[in-house]
Amino acid sequence: MAKCKTDCIEKPLSLVFEKLGRVVGRHPCVFLLLPLFVAAALGAGFIFLHERESNDIEDQFTPINGPAKLERAIVVENFPQSEEFSQLRLASEGTYASLIITGLQGENILNEAAFRDIIELDRQVKSISTGNTFEKLCAKTKGRCMSNAILDIINYNATEIVSLDITYPMNNGMFLGTTIGGVELDSSKLTSAKAVRLFYFLDEKKTKENSYWLDGFLKLLSNYTEQKMSSKVHVSYFTSISRQNEFETNSDSIIPLFSVTYFLAITLSIMSCSRLDCVRTKVWVAALGVVSAGLAVLASFGLLLFCGMPFAITVASSPFLILGIGVDDMFIMISCWQKTEVNKAVEIRLAETYKEAGVSITITTLTDVLAFYIGLMTPFRSVQSFCMYTSTALLFCYVFNITFFGACLALNGRREKGNRHWLTCMKVPEATGDDGGCCVGGAYDKNTLKEFEMPVDLFFKNYYGPFLTRVWVKMTVCLIYAGYLAVSIYGCFQMQEGLDLKHLATDGSYVGSYYDKEDEFFSAFGPNVMLVIKDEDFQYWNLTARESLDLCLKNFQNLTVADSGISPVSWLNEYMKFGQNPGVNLNNETQFKSYLTAFLNLSGFSQDVNYTNNQIHASRMFIQTVNIRTAIDEKDMLAAFRETAEKCGKLQTPVDLIVYHPAFIYFDQYAVIISNTIQNLVVATCVMLVISLLLIPNPLCSLWVTFAIASVIVGVAGFMALWDVSLDSVSMINLVICIGFSVDFSAHISYAFVSSEKSSANEKATDAINKLGYPIIQGAVSTIAGVVVLAAAKSYIFRTFFKIMFLVILFGAVHGIVFIPVFLTFLGTCSSSREKNKPNYPELSDKSEQPVKSVVIQNVWCSDPDCP
Repeated sequence: MAKCKTDCIEKPLSLVFEKLGRVVGRHPCVFLLLPLFVAAALGAGFIFLHERESNDIEDQFTPINGPAKLERAIVVENFPQSEEFSQLRLASEGTYASLIITGLQGENILNEAAFRDIIELDRQVKSISTGNTFEKLCAKTKGRCMSNAILDIINYNATEIVSLDITYPMNNGMFLGTTIGGVELDSSKLTSAKAVRLFYFLDEKKTKENSYWLDGFLKLLSNYTEQKMSSKVHVSYFTSISRQNEFETNSDSIIPLFSVTYFLAITLSIMSCSRLDCVRTKVWVAALGVVSAGLAVLASFGLLLFCGMPFAITVASSPFLILGIGVDDMFIMISCWQKTEVNKAVEIRLAETYKEAGVSITITTLTDVLAFYIGLMTPFRSVQSFCMYTSTALLFCYVFNITFFGACLALNGRREKGNRHWLTCMKVPEATGDDGGCCVGGAYDKNTLKEFEMPVDLFFKNYYGPFLTRVWVKMTVCLIYAGYLAVSIYGCFQMQEGLDLKHLATDGSYVGSYYDKEDEFFSAFGPNVMLVIKDEDFQYWNLTARESLDLCLKNFQNLTVADSGISPVSWLNEYMKFGQNPGVNLNNETQFKSYLTAFLNLSGFSQDVNYTNNQIHASRMFIQTVNIRTAIDEKDMLAAFRETAEKCGKLQTPVDLIVYHPAFIYFDQYAVIISNTIQNLVVATCVMLVISLLLIPNPLCSLWVTFAIASVIVGVAGFMALWDVSLDSVSMINLVICIGFSVDFSAHISYAFVSSEKSSANEKATDAINKLGYPIIQGAVSTIAGVVVLAAAKSYIFRTFFKIMFLVILFGAVHGIVFIPVFLTFLGTCSSSREKNKPNYPELSDKSEQPVKSVVIQNVWCSDPDCP
């Protein structure tokens, strides 16, 4: 049954590829020029690259339908932007510039000399003029620009900072937690501080003018060296457009690396395919194999750009990966070509090559493409964009390999057939041995009529395989695997979640410096979270309803992440105090509503209540959070607030509310990143299990492949955590990729073991390693070479891509040539003899005339894991 299953799938496909190989071998020029024309035509789509670039951080790196986006829509609908600016009540981050000022040696900054510098710096910022002054562009309250609390307290007089008694974090009703950082207190009195932060908010409606002013701010601060000051302070700066601007320069940092990558790939390919024999060496074939991968990127990206597919920054790492995979497929075809008999016609050799390699690279492409298409299920547009571009490029790489590269192989075969020199194409005398040289060439094994084996193949056959199957070596391998698994599982428990926004900027950016200072000095207080009561029918004047709301607020304040020492900002609490005046009864609906408008206007709470047509449609209050220092704190805080909000809706008198802060848009990634990663991995693993069941005629061995996938995923996840890589939308991409590559390495070694005609398990393992050892190393090195230059990138995104790809390939290759062969020797079922399934071949009188056994994949002779 198993054999029927594989024959029904593989044999017809092999025959199709055999016919295609003949056609390509007969008309190589057509299949050489046609892909070039297609690539040039589709490559014209790059003229739309600038239009298709989609680098909006919120759009690309936050969940598409994150709850915070829906919550923001509710806030914007019920509380539109007021003419009176309030940072507390912003539905977005706002438009602003900011400074964090610290002492040069980390000393107390609350001194007269430092504040002279701070006041002078504030004056210079406010003096920036780019056609409009700060005074004209600033966000205003009661007709005046929003000022900085600490400068208001000292009345812009540096000498006052020493003599004034300032309480912290509240000083005369002003919250200083986001203004002064790194504090030391005597009771609640401020005695010293390490940092001061200043904000300069602009009117969001003046978009174009604001952009010019913020550019002027960045220019001033970038040129503002410490020598221009009294050298008493250090300044870090940031604007609301900085993160986006720096993020958009990320892709520029890797453009120079493309040329380095292709040079490395071509060099590696040439070295891998070179021989001393001047005819059998395949220098041009190797170089053109790299060109084929480049053409695939050009055509696929151009097509998607024509179709209007957004081009996210994560896609910029795709060509490096495509190059590695494309070169691997090239090795497959070259390896299978070298196993054909050299005295046959070129079209026959190419037909046999296609018959063997075609099925294999089809399976490899299928697993990789499916892994990427499964990645489209994620709720992050950056991941979706990467997966769409990469999967399409893989398909084009596959097509170009069997057309363009096949034609190159055919033309090279004609050169070899004529015994011509690889460089000059001049005929040379035929070599008599396997040494060759610059003046003679074309040597081959007279017994097999095939090219001589590579020295590395002989190493795996004569040394490594027998060594690995010794008992003490197998026991050592098991111990090493146990250690690997233990470290990996430990690493999984150390994993951090979420994408730190400072990582979206390049190394050495002023953005990173600002975020570092913010984390160091201003993490004692977190977001001031908005609680929005969105129930239009909530009866604020009803005593029972208010008691339920008070209980709800108390539950929020009792959270460990909330500051119980800072009272909630609540319009209702202040209104109830007003209701204590004689003659006022706020428990009466009519009186409650009759006084409300006047109270809101006089008290400054008019932005907190949506009161129209004599009905309160929504209202909001604010809770201050504390000690939000790490990504885990952010995740826990968000979960705690949402859980508490849900409990409020289940009280005896339900309070239907939502919680919101602009930062929650980014915190939402914590709620979905793990579940979506697990979902993608499970779905992809199941799909790969089905594919391996079709590929390997033994269900138990297919389960071993699934085990290998799980083992590699655990290893990559654990070691990436130990390598300081968080689980985010960038690393999620690579974990999905991990599955495709795990199949590439493990499925073929398992299949080679099962299909081996050797009698014992050890002999089967040795035979599988002999056939696949070098190709696994070849494929691993070629893929790593494709991404290794990303290690030098100045961007976290691209370095992360390299780190995880390196782990994927390293662990996948180690499983393929070390762990899986050893484990398979312990599995008796897989090592049963295959004699009864062995196909019958006619006996040939002349051994030298025996054709290559290439009817079905069970007769594995190609030396590549992807060439069954």
